[in-house]
Amino acid sequence: MRKTVSLAEGAVLVTKRMEGTEGSVFPPHTASRESVLVVMEGTCTITFADAVHELRAGDTFVVPADEVHHVAGVPDFAAVHVMPKDIRFNFIV
Repeated sequence: MRKTVSLAEGAVLVTKRMEGTEGSVFPPHTASRESVLVVMEGTCTITFADAVHELRAGDTFVVPADEVHHVAGVPDFAAVHVMPKDIRFNFIV
């Protein structure tokens, strides 16, 4: 199971809660702007072409713009994703 829920929206930024269970993968994609992922509970990985980063509760990761990546629950996780309102996602199919 994976889920994204909008939390708050300001003049420039928006926040969303991301939740995933073990093995759930948010699809590979790029983003037009950098953003920040703050892990609140559990553990997840964020995978790029040349690196895999394991993030645990309390970790913060700056996600670079224009790099293909995906996030997966290992086992379960909840995170807050902070991003510019004008960010655009391009999902890889």
